[in-house]
Amino acid sequence: MKITGIRTIRLDVPMETPVATSIHQIRSIGYVLVLVDTDAEVTGEGYLFSISARHLEPMEAMVAGLGNSLIGEDGHAIEGLWHKLWREINFFGAKGISVFALSAIDMALWDARGKALGQPIHRLLGSCRNTVPAYASGGLWLSASADELVAEAKEFRQQGFRAMKMRVGSPRWRDDAARVEAVRDAIGPDCMLMVDANQGLTTDRALRLGRALEGFDLGWFEEPVPAHDVAGHAALAAALDTPIATGESEYARYGFRPLIEAKAADVLMPDLGRVGGVTEFVRVAHMAQAWDLPVSPHIFSEHSLQLCGAIGNCDLLEHMPWFRPLFRERLELRNGHAVVPDRPGFGFTFDLEGLEKYRTGSATPNPAGRRTRRRAPAAKPEQAPAPVPEAKPESEAVPARAGANAAAPAPEPADPPKTPPRKPKRRTEGRTPWYRRGTSAD
Repeated sequence: MKITGIRTIRLDVPMETPVATSIHQIRSIGYVLVLVDTDAEVTGEGYLFSISARHLEPMEAMVAGLGNSLIGEDGHAIEGLWHKLWREINFFGAKGISVFALSAIDMALWDARGKALGQPIHRLLGSCRNTVPAYASGGLWLSASADELVAEAKEFRQQGFRAMKMRVGSPRWRDDAARVEAVRDAIGPDCMLMVDANQGLTTDRALRLGRALEGFDLGWFEEPVPAHDVAGHAALAAALDTPIATGESEYARYGFRPLIEAKAADVLMPDLGRVGGVTEFVRVAHMAQAWDLPVSPHIFSEHSLQLCGAIGNCDLLEHMPWFRPLFRERLELRNGHAVVPDRPGFGFTFDLEGLEKYRTGSATPNPAGRRTRRRAPAAKPEQAPAPVPEAKPESEAVPARAGANAAAPAPEPADPPKTPPRKPKRRTEGRTPWYRRGTSAD
């Protein structure tokens, strides 16, 4: 199965209702869809997302740049291709947009391999379960009132969820405590409840809030302080009985190793789009397994479901409905459990026709490896060089006269004017720029 091209599509999908966390206002979700074409007549699909479509262009450009290096490679050799891309991004560093791009390509490669073999990814990795407990994460936002929180929590219970997550990080910790108490009373003691501060607190504020919440039997306290504050997470993990969950903002196994070594997390939360795709997610989960730590993937619900079905210590799925519009298929829930699909690859395929209305910016409709040649622009008539005057024979030349009144020697004919360099044409709207078509600027 040879890789023949990499394509990307940018989308901006508005939220039905804008929401807020302690550090973000979210009105729409931006996506970069990544499609890997192969000569096996299957196309692998992966994607990235951002809470603002403004961030999509550099993501897309990095995917296109990395994708060029894979044209003609064996799509089944995913381990080798991952390391090839890892070396490719060395110059930029093993964090940020470069790892985002690697992750999306790796996802698409695994999807293509599963489709080519007619197998779901959880079977390629080694299945361990057919259903996974899921917790509701698409509500209970910080922007909701206390009454709205209670109504949403009861609705989640009616939908069959036995676990759910709410956001905290109010200016006053007592307000957060009151909101958590209201939700706990609404769902009862037998439902798992988690809180997420979205990195919005300082260590001292998180400690005060964490102590106030310990009576509500929380499943975990997620990202209480900024993700880079490993020492702060470690201090909270040591001081609180409530488990500390973090990791969604970390990149590759090298970002998770310090968390484990510092005992800064009781639950690790790798994000499929940041960690390095399926290949690196599996490594992180196995590393956590050596320390008897559970892993719960950060969103990417449809794609993460295959990993939960394959990895023993990855047994709780975050159910986030943000990505539902992307796919033809729907994630199936039964009594609070997500069903791991047996369809080939990830088991979810992009609804490209339905997504056309959300398309934004440019796209790369052609395989990234296909090179096109530009024709040299024809010179405009007014830019043609002036004719060079024909030299007269020596017999017809006017002799120079001696003396003060002699005429000065005739000047040599000037060089013909050069055609000024033509400025590059501005890219017309909707035309794929050269750096996404895989060709160089002429």
